[in-house]
Amino acid sequence: MESLRSAKNNSVALTAVCLAALMFGLEISSLPVILPTLEKVLHGNLKDMQWMMNAYTLACTTVLMASGTLADKFGRKLIFIITVASFGITSLICGLSTSPSMLIITRFLQGMSGGAMLICQIAILSHQFQEEKERSKAFATWGIIFGIGLGFGPIIGGVIVSLANWRWVFLAHCPLSVITLLLVAYSVRESRDHNAKKLDMAGIITLSLSVFGVTYLITKGANLDFTNTNVLIIAVASVLSFILFILVEKRSSHPMFDFSVFKIRKFSGAILGSIGMNFSFWPFMIYLPIYFQICLGYNIVSAGLSLLAYTLPTLLIPPFAERLLLKYQPRTIIPLGMFIIGLGFILMKYGSSVNHASWLTMLPGSLLAGAGLGLTNTPVTNTTTGSVPSSRAGMASGIDMSARLITLAINIAVMGFIFLRGILSNLTDSLPGLLDASHLRLLSERAASGNITFLKQEFSGLSQVNSPGTIIHSALVHGFGLVMLYAGLGVWVLAIISYKIFRLEKIDSL
Repeated sequence: MESLRSAKNNSVALTAVCLAALMFGLEISSLPVILPTLEKVLHGNLKDMQWMMNAYTLACTTVLMASGTLADKFGRKLIFIITVASFGITSLICGLSTSPSMLIITRFLQGMSGGAMLICQIAILSHQFQEEKERSKAFATWGIIFGIGLGFGPIIGGVIVSLANWRWVFLAHCPLSVITLLLVAYSVRESRDHNAKKLDMAGIITLSLSVFGVTYLITKGANLDFTNTNVLIIAVASVLSFILFILVEKRSSHPMFDFSVFKIRKFSGAILGSIGMNFSFWPFMIYLPIYFQICLGYNIVSAGLSLLAYTLPTLLIPPFAERLLLKYQPRTIIPLGMFIIGLGFILMKYGSSVNHASWLTMLPGSLLAGAGLGLTNTPVTNTTTGSVPSSRAGMASGIDMSARLITLAINIAVMGFIFLRGILSNLTDSLPGLLDASHLRLLSERAASGNITFLKQEFSGLSQVNSPGTIIHSALVHGFGLVMLYAGLGVWVLAIISYKIFRLEKIDSL
């Protein structure tokens, strides 16, 4: 009887954790497809859209390492309840936002809740399911639901906006949070680690400040002026914060980043896989829906459906990747996965530049990029935690997640910078001498935001411009093409470096 009650509680606990994972996955992948809508209804611009994503990502990075320690010390169930409730409340405030600034701030608070909630999910599953076989099934189920949230987020977000409005993309998490809280209260067993380590506040603060500073400077883009005192202060503070972070971690008795693990070749090679996925695939999730909507003219539902080719392979390929990992080892699979991601981006660049481009011309590249991500993700996770002693697996997992989120935040900003510069250079070539530099920059920013009506009005006063629609479209395609080229070539470079590091590990073992 007792075993039946325990099994029932475990099933309910797994349901609660999976609901939380679904919310976290949906919040990442459903937002990009509604960004063009948010730009219009909240009167924002491309930088606002970048910060709506980056606020969430940076907040997750800030709390990632701290939340695990707090959960160990004060109770995993207690911290999970607090974070789920906070996620529901901040989602409510996001849905009620009336300006880009308000949404950015509430997204940051939502990201703090989400990052802590994610760490608690892993800790609760590890404690709730003690038997290895049951634990393996639980984590597999959790991974599938998380993947469904990530994979189907774009179309779910598109359908919600078409049936209701953008606010329900956030408000939908409120009832889900309430259901999750009820299930957690009923089923999850409380657990603590009485030997929990001290919170590394100095490391958390210095790393967060340095990443935030770098992301802010990149997002400034063409308006970045190092003669400006405020910009100079932020740049110097970012560099000093990173130096302090390294010094703090080297001297701390309980560092959140133990740099000695990078001496393990297998770990370092796998971390480059984490960086590679978030160098290209995930940050481009912001820009691909914008391409479908403002370049191809798709509505929000059609854009969401087109994105399925990009996201679904990330859900379908991992089981195949696990079998390949057993046969060919991480040193082959991880660089191969990154190479396929890069190839997908090169094909997408070609597909976006052809005459009469459509979702079909983008399909081969989208499928390949998603397949490469699916091939890389599971081997990276298994290798980063499996290449270090079990006592350091939590720390290794923390470094892995931090590398992903930091790379994601920085490359969202970098891609935005490249996108704007690409549009600006194309407009400059298409309108030689007709407009001054500041006016061209303004037009580039409006083009990147999808404000085509404003651009056509501006061009209507220029008698020398015969086909403004063609010029705008050409500039946008050129900007997106540069972003895809950057993503493809960049991940190829990381694949080569990862392969070389894995080769050194193989040589060391001989």
